[in-house]
Order: sequence, then structure tokens, then C-alpha cells
Amino acid sequence: KEILEKYHDLFTLQWEGVIGDMCVPSQAEWEQLLTNCSAFLFYGMERFMSHVLRNWLVAMNIPKCRLVILLDLVRSQQSYQRITNSDIHKSCLHIALERPTETAMLLSLTGVGSVIATQWYTTLQESAERLEVLFENLLSFGKTAGQTVHILQ
Repeated sequence: KEILEKYHDLFTLQWEGVIGDMCVPSQAEWEQLLTNCSAFLFYGMERFMSHVLRNWLVAMNIPKCRLVILLDLVRSQQSYQRITNSDIHKSCLHIALERPTETAMLLSLTGVGSVIATQWYTTLQESAERLEVLFENLLSFGKTAGQTVHILQ
């Protein structure tokens, strides 16, 4: 919340979404957020694709969304238990489609222009630091997504 508040006025007055533990978004809310944005940020636990229905996502057409930032793959004991229980009911192919590269490909096929995604599991602190660097470079300094990713590397 602190990072969002810090950069709120620098780029847009139209920030909208779900923050914190307000609620768990429904598939319709995910669809509304993705189809009505020019940039989408997911900052959450485990794999982004474990939160949305794969069949629903691949059927979407979201060319207005020019940038998706996925700061996922944060793991806690509770999130690990949730994802383990969920994965029991999925095929190996389904789980493979939730990996970072496959997620980026699926988002690209729906029309998303660029995807910035975490490639390995991380901590909440490391993810917050990445978000700070992303916002500082994209919003404060006006760097491109490519330049910003290069800085993160």
C-alpha cells in the first residue's frame, strides 16, 4: 500500500483494483480488471495462473493492456499449503502452464504487449523491493519497460 500511495499521483488518477485482504477477486473481476486497463499489476502469493482460470484467460482478447507486471511466486507456509492442495487436482500439463514462461506466452497470445514476470520463488521483502525499483524507473524516471528490466537484472 505504501508503494502504491507513493506513486499514485505520478502516473494516473485511475488506479483501480483489489488491495490486500479486501476480498478474493472473482473470475469476472479478474476479467474486468484485465480488459479495462493499459497496465496490470499482480503482486501476490504463489503463481498468478493459480488465481485465474486458464481456459477463461486464453479465450480473452485484451489488446488494450500494454503491460502486465507479475510479482508473484511469493511463498508462505499458508500459501504453500493452499497451492499444494489445489495442485493435487490438476494434471502435470495444467501445472506446467502456470510456470512463468508459459504464463507470459498465454498473456501474449491474448494481446498483452509486454510481460514482466518473476522467474523464481521469492520473499515478500524481495518482491516489495522489485516493485519499488519498477515504479521508480517506470513512473518517476520515465524509463521503458526494457530499460527497467535491465536495471532489475
